[in-house]
Amino acid sequence: MRYHYEKPSIFSSMYGSIYYCDHPVYDRCTLLKVQDRGLAIIQQRYDAGSKSTWWDAIDPWLTDDIYLHPKFKEFFGDRSGESKDGLYPTVTIRQTMWALKMKPIPKERWETCFDRRDI
Repeated sequence: MRYHYEKPSIFSSMYGSIYYCDHPVYDRCTLLKVQDRGLAIIQQRYDAGSKSTWWDAIDPWLTDDIYLHPKFKEFFGDRSGESKDGLYPTVTIRQTMWALKMKPIPKERWETCFDRRDI
């Protein structure tokens, strides 16, 4: 039996902020920042009407659980970096949850993934 991360009925979103940028893959992400270092996290979205997908900021109910996870400090230290031309190192929500060994969010048929570590 598979287990997935489920949206809690009550949540807070104290950590992370929505960050607008000029990245070739996305225009908006969730930025987790500590001093000068930052990590952009993106999640894929789907529009059933036009059957199109795009990358956007992650669900707000995930930010605190990721930021407060015991393994996040190590993951952040490994993957984060300083801004270069207004862009921070980027990871997907699935890469993040996999690295932290969290239960994943349910995978949809329309989802795609990146073959490389760096986005």
